[in-house]
Amino acid sequence: MEFEYKNNTIKFERELSNLDELVLRFTRILDRQKIKYVLVSGYVAILFGRSRQTEDIDLFIEKISFEKFEQLWKEIYAKGFECINDSNPKDAYDYYLNDSLALRFALKGTFIWNFKVKFPKDDLNQHSLENRVKVELNNETIYIGPMELQIAYKLYLGSEKDIEDAIYLWEIFKTTLNKELFEKFVQKLKVQDKIKELEGAK
Repeated sequence: MEFEYKNNTIKFERELSNLDELVLRFTRILDRQKIKYVLVSGYVAILFGRSRQTEDIDLFIEKISFEKFEQLWKEIYAKGFECINDSNPKDAYDYYLNDSLALRFALKGTFIWNFKVKFPKDDLNQHSLENRVKVELNNETIYIGPMELQIAYKLYLGSEKDIEDAIYLWEIFKTTLNKELFEKFVQKLKVQDKIKELEGAK
């Protein structure tokens, strides 16, 4: 895959999948509501061409007031989505988002795919949000977590699928990574012993 990566922006073009179209549809709502977000985890690998199945799309949004969340909730429903966890926006805000639990949103009447929306709960989540990378895909814009953290965190999760995601992203971005920052996350997540998975990748 050919792409341009400079000034914290990745630009490329490819045919959009149904999943891509859904992600763009949902993130446009966040953009219109002026809510900062960052896409993380499995969809990031899929975005750059990895062929694998997923049921959900993980993202963090900045911490917002209930009033702001209620506005978001109304537009989400107006645009054809619904919350799978809870039908009451106040309960969803108080007992999910504010309790570091994910809210799941999907197109009405469906479950796959669903968006797992959370507030950042630790410094790594906050780092992803504050240092998000702009992706311009076919002149559409979305935001993903920094690759140094994406790859290290996938190693930390450690499932076969996560390791394969890490290897896939490593092969694409290893020449553009901030190696010092990557090593910092590797040390923080204590995944030094898993680096060999990347180094042995072909």
